[in-house]
Amino acid sequence: MSELLVFGHKSPDTDSIMSSLVMADLEKFLGNDTTIACRLGEINKETTYALNYFKVEVPQFIESISEGTKVILVDHNEFTQSANGIEKAKIMKVVDHHRICNFQTTEPLFYMAEPVGCTCTILYELYVMNNIEIKPTIAGLMLSAIISDTLLLKSPTTTIKDIKAVEELAKIANIDYRVYGLEMLKAGTDLSDYTAEELINLDAKLVDMNGNNVKIAQVNTVAIEDVLKYQTDIEKAINKIIEEENLDLFMFIITDIVNSNSEAIVLGKRTDMVEKAYNVKLENNKAFLPGVVSRKKQVLPVLQENA
Repeated sequence: MSELLVFGHKSPDTDSIMSSLVMADLEKFLGNDTTIACRLGEINKETTYALNYFKVEVPQFIESISEGTKVILVDHNEFTQSANGIEKAKIMKVVDHHRICNFQTTEPLFYMAEPVGCTCTILYELYVMNNIEIKPTIAGLMLSAIISDTLLLKSPTTTIKDIKAVEELAKIANIDYRVYGLEMLKAGTDLSDYTAEELINLDAKLVDMNGNNVKIAQVNTVAIEDVLKYQTDIEKAINKIIEEENLDLFMFIITDIVNSNSEAIVLGKRTDMVEKAYNVKLENNKAFLPGVVSRKKQVLPVLQENA
């Protein structure tokens, strides 16, 4: 039997990595013993904290896949965010909580998408639906992902399903999710030893907006000003990517997880999209975005309307 590869998007966040590990575990219960969890990039400090806490190894790294390879996509569906060669892969399943965009296959497949805060919330439901017992370690991984994507259930993307999943998974993992979640999120805000290039690629997504090539990156912090100290270097790194990838817009969102606000550094020939979307005027290539913390709900759809 050929291998079945499971992976999330490029520049993986905690949900992308945990969803890969959890989906691989679920597939083995469903009879697919050759399932392998993979990643498409380096993991961040938040994810590292969670993996170390639950003593789970980092998924193997892959960059591209060969024609006909069987794959499962988690936490994404857009090919621009996926592995090189994805167009020729045999996509068996998709489990995701994002918009469906430019997705097409030659054969039927299992596709489960819900408007919830995290892919692992959907995976939790799949365990329940299939009457599969959730191991404490797997519960911890799913819990970590939901906490990450919903900013400890404070993000506007949070749903009743996310809250219920967190409460149940915390019981299984035997964890006070508020205490653990805060420590995990704090671990992810340590940006001190990243270069500007690394910083803007920690969690970056490339999207097509009405023919405009747009890349939106996001980092979490407890002090926006600590990141803005490096604005000159960050802008140099962004301009380099804009030229190399022929981007129309690059939006680098710095999110304050304590006060639930963001500051964005915006560059490219379509900065007007951001100005129109949020009714702001960029000053020094920056825009303050009060209350904005979710790229999926408060940035992507708003920019799309103004592309």
